Formats: sequence, structure tokens, C-alpha cells
Amino acid sequence: MTTPQDIPGGDDDVEPIAIVGMACRLPGAADVDALWRNLVDGVVSTRTVPRTELLAAGVSPAVADDPSYVPVVSTLDHPESFDYGYFGMTRREAELADPQIRLFLELANTALQHGGYDATRFDGDIGVYGGVGPTRYYWRHLGANRAVLDALDGSMALSNANLADYVTTTTSYHLDLRGPSVSVHTACSTSLVAVHTACEALRGGECDLALAGGASIELPLNHGYLHTEGGVESADGRCRPFDAGATGTVWASGGAMVLLKRLSDALADGDHVHAVIRGSAVNNDGAGKVGFTAPSVEGQAAVVSTALSVAGVDPRTVSYVEAHGTATRLGDPIEVRALSQAYGRQTGDRGWCGLSSLKSNMGHLSQAAGAAGLIKAALSLRHRMIPPSVGYESPNPAIDFRTGPFYVNATLAKWDTDGTPRRAGVSSFGIGGTNAHVILEEAPSPAGTPSERSAHLLQLSARTPEALATAVDELAAHLADRSEPAIADVAHTLRVGRREHR
Repeated sequence: MTTPQDIPGGDDDVEPIAIVGMACRLPGAADVDALWRNLVDGVVSTRTVPRTELLAAGVSPAVADDPSYVPVVSTLDHPESFDYGYFGMTRREAELADPQIRLFLELANTALQHGGYDATRFDGDIGVYGGVGPTRYYWRHLGANRAVLDALDGSMALSNANLADYVTTTTSYHLDLRGPSVSVHTACSTSLVAVHTACEALRGGECDLALAGGASIELPLNHGYLHTEGGVESADGRCRPFDAGATGTVWASGGAMVLLKRLSDALADGDHVHAVIRGSAVNNDGAGKVGFTAPSVEGQAAVVSTALSVAGVDPRTVSYVEAHGTATRLGDPIEVRALSQAYGRQTGDRGWCGLSSLKSNMGHLSQAAGAAGLIKAALSLRHRMIPPSVGYESPNPAIDFRTGPFYVNATLAKWDTDGTPRRAGVSSFGIGGTNAHVILEEAPSPAGTPSERSAHLLQLSARTPEALATAVDELAAHLADRSEPAIADVAHTLRVGRREHR
């Protein structure tokens, strides 16, 4: 196994990567601004499904009335909605496509827009890295529909529209992107492994912009689950990482995506940098654990230590870690032990680094979890606040917080430092043992110059009059939310960073 001492560290060795765009569709949050509001307010976005709704969704009365059945879901609003014409697809193509692939495509487009880039006018290669969940849509809806199968008669259209292998190539095709398209499949760590892979591709010159993320939609919709004692799923429908009363997690639907660029290029081009990736690492536990699905202290500690070494930062300067935090009896204690080994090895200080987990707000996003956690950490850096890990009351008795560097951040906290840049770690671990850790740093201060113009033209374009009216309303709301909007920057982005429609 590679050790931290084998990895060159420091600013001169590893080029920092800028996050220049972000997109998410998560339970209770249709975009990154809504996500931040929910994080600040400590919103839990799970929902208890009434019995009548369960039965209407296909749950049998016997299952719905089982004492072990937990009627709790964490879902997206309108997962079936998709503007296929915007992406040059026919209605039939959209109907055949797995909703996870459609969501991934939408997120990629939104992340490009959030970063201010029109792919058709960008002078460089844009790569796509990421993955989606299992092909439940095919097996539950298309494969069971004899009429669909007979009409297609073994056509490749079904596999092309549903297999996870094609999620990134489908995105590159419909957005006309020319960089590498690499699908990643490492279970729950998929999207953070994709971020690491994208960063390495940018440093290697394989592309000039990179999209990285993941999407997962739980099917069938509006179904709860049967709790098994000692299993992964929560007994009460709540996910409370590191808490004494935690009994597991809740599976959630959603997706998250980031747009990445070499920091030197981002600064030279005047991009808005949300946060900086100083370093990252990926490894696997190997066989050194009790079973294939079990986590490993050694593997997790090694990947965190390697990421810190690659980033070239003192662990003591990282004051917040966005944890994997599944709230399972086995996983949480192992994660804290591993983090404590990595972050506490160069200091005797105690209780200086806050732990939080997005899963406390909405459950486990599976393939999208790592990128969603990364976006949460980036927003925290930008707003200089650490959101609460919701529902935490007292520590899991198997976790010793008293002698380690961590405490669970249970309330919204102002993020102050002693003059060093704010830094955060983000963890994501997958069943099968592929671990990922990323070191984030707050963005450098922008170096823009004020515009000398007294007025600016704001240009908007859309495919339909209705879409144009919506764009006008959204722009007005965006400007109204900011006390001193940079109108010159807004005008520039609208002029060169948006597709031209009819």
C-alpha cells in the first residue's frame, strides 16, 4: 500500500484545482442556493409516506402493516420531468432513458451554466467523469413491458439508454463535449472518486474543464423499507451520524455535479472560484477487514493521510471534515478512528476539528453522496459557516471523542480561523472498499477591476417564450438576493457563457 511518505507534497508539486461551477438536485433542494438555505436551517428532507399513498404506489397491505416496515423516503420533486427537446432528444428516446442518466445530463448542463461556460464556444476540451446507480428503471419498467421489448426487438437503444456504462458518453454526445468521458463505478464513493479522477486528468492536460459527479434515484418511488436489526437501514427513518441513538441510514434520491478547472487557468480567465481542491487520494481496503462490505480503519486512515500529504497542508489547519457518516453502528466508529489517526498524528491537541454529515439532512445519496458532500463543504467555505449535523444529541458510546481531534458540529457555527486559510476535508467510502478523500481550501480573493460603464445590457435567450419569461424571473430574483450584484460580470456571463437559442 502506498504511504503518505511516498507522495510528493506541497504547492510546487501538485497543481490546485478550482471548483468553478456547481449543480445539485437533492431532496428538498432544487439547486445549490436552496441546499445552503436548508443546511443553515437544519432542515431534514425525509418524508413519512401515508399508508394510502404506500398502497397506491404498489406496497402490499401485509408489508405496509409489518411492524418492521419504515414508511420513510427521501425523494426528488418531479423526477419524471425532463425537457428532452432542449437536449436534442425525441420523446421516445427520453422515455427509454434511465431517469438517473437524464438527471446526470441535466446536472452537467447546469454546472456548465453555473460556471459561466457555453460548451459550443469554449476553446478547449471538456471531460466528463461520474456514475449512476443500478439500472432499476430498465428491470422494473421497461423490461417488464412486453410491448416495449417487442417494438424494439432487441435494439441497442434500450441498453444505450439505461446501462451505467453510457452515462458520461451520453452526456458528452448531447452537450457536444470533446474531452474524455469516463464512467466510474465504485458504489457509494463513485462521485468523489470521479472528482479525484477529473482532477488528475486536468493536471495531466487531458482536458481543460472537467465535469464530475453522480446521480441515483431510488425505485420504485414512494416505497419505504423493511428494517433488519443490525442492518444498514435506520429503524426509525432518521439518519443521525455519530449519535448514540443512531440505527442506520435512509436511502435518498438525487444528484450532484461540479465543474473543475486548473486554478491557474481559472484565475487568469477571471472565473468565479467557489473553492480550491488542494489534493485528493483514492485507495482500496484490500482484504484487511472482516468482510467485503465492511469498512477498514487502516484503509480509510491511509487514504486520508495520503490526501493530506498530496495537498501539502498541516492537518491541524483543517478545521472541518464533511464525513461519510452513515450512522451505522459499525461504520461510524471505524470512520472516526481512521480520521483521528490521520488528522491527529502530528498534534496532541483535542477537539479542534468539526465533523458534520449531509446524510443527517437527507440520508444516503449513494453514487451522488461524495459530490454532494463536496458541494456542501465548498458552500461552507464560501459562507464561512459550518452547518450542523442534524439530530446529534450524545456521542455513540463506541466513539471516543474526548481523546481525539474531532467533535460533532451539532449547531450552525461561525467558521473562524487564526489567519490560516479555511480548509475542509471530504470523505466518501464505497462498499467494496474504494475510499476517497479530498482536501478543500477557501477560494483566493477575487482580483477583478470595476467596470467604467454606467449601464450594461443583460442578454437572455431561450427555446420558447415561456422559458424566456422564466429566465427573466430567475435573473431578477438572483439580482434581488444580492445587495451589490456585479452587473458587469453578470452581463459578460450572459453574453458569452450561455447558449444562443431561437
